[in-house]
Amino acid sequence: IVIPRTQSEEKKSAIRSLGARLVEVDAAPFSSPNHFVHYSGRLASELNDSEEAGAVWANQFDNTANRDAHYQTTGPEIWDQTEGRVDAFVSAVGSGGTIAGVSAYLREKKPDVTIALADPAGAAMFNWFNKGEMTGEGSSITEGIGVARITGNLAGFRPDHAYRIEDAEFLPILFDLVKHEGLSLGGSAGVNIAGAVRLAREIGPGKTIVTCLCDPGSRYASKLFNPAFLRSKGLPEPDWA
Repeated sequence: IVIPRTQSEEKKSAIRSLGARLVEVDAAPFSSPNHFVHYSGRLASELNDSEEAGAVWANQFDNTANRDAHYQTTGPEIWDQTEGRVDAFVSAVGSGGTIAGVSAYLREKKPDVTIALADPAGAAMFNWFNKGEMTGEGSSITEGIGVARITGNLAGFRPDHAYRIEDAEFLPILFDLVKHEGLSLGGSAGVNIAGAVRLAREIGPGKTIVTCLCDPGSRYASKLFNPAFLRSKGLPEPDWA
């Protein structure tokens, strides 16, 4: 498994504990041959040439089986569980499979459903869909979301709204959920919820807005819930710290 070196230690430990070989690479732009996507593709090709069992390159960003899976499963699950009374869906973008697949299904079932994209600071989708510029400003401590290209899974997709969510906006939401709901969630879920809150304020009461709580806080405890780390970034800290 190939990941950027900047990913959390909790993620790395979990991968190693399951017996996988972990390959860490330096962060690089997608245009670089050393970007983790390109590196993983080369590694899979090399293993196919050298290992009897070969290798499979999941290529999750551009393999549209990702988007199709959400069209076939997540979208219908949302429709069924809301009994068709879903007014909006909000999601951040990593590979783009979730938001593209779910939105395709929901728009077929209910053409006037609202789809909103929530983008962390530093990512480019906010500017791309609002201004047509593939640029990003700032930075974020989130992992696994925020891209600066149209992936294979995002081809043909366009949201109705796109929001930029700063770390200082979603962190208090995560802390509140731990304290009052007993839910320990990760940064992607935090950005999703913050985006849902933004949309709710725009479209008003009486609407059903769906998002995904897609990652547990245990994967990011050394960052999201670490007062020293948060303080070093000038970010909000949990009030129990």
